[in-house]
Amino acid sequence: MIFGLVQILLFQSLGELVSQFLLPSLPGPVIGLVLLVIWLVIRKGVNTELAMVADGFSQHLGLLFVPAAVGVVLFLPQLKANALAIISALVGSVVLTIAVSAVVARLLSKKTVHE
Repeated sequence: MIFGLVQILLFQSLGELVSQFLLPSLPGPVIGLVLLVIWLVIRKGVNTELAMVADGFSQHLGLLFVPAAVGVVLFLPQLKANALAIISALVGSVVLTIAVSAVVARLLSKKTVHE
């Protein structure tokens, strides 16, 4: 189990280094995750230690929402003051996402319509 945790921390550290020196616009943990996925594809599988750590993390994934909830409570007055703009942006982005997804799906569809 320690080896799996070391793997995760190693790839996160590599991601931070790449972010610091090569790609400052991308977060280090995201780069580290991409590097880990590439490594796992090259190795053609996940070892048991890494799988155990991943299972342990996924059991406690709900804890990651605690900071977001605290942020919502902390900024509640600003959220209330800008509620109309926030709701409009959320609804608009959902509608646009669905529309763009439908157009892309239609364009990429290999089915031809026979009239």
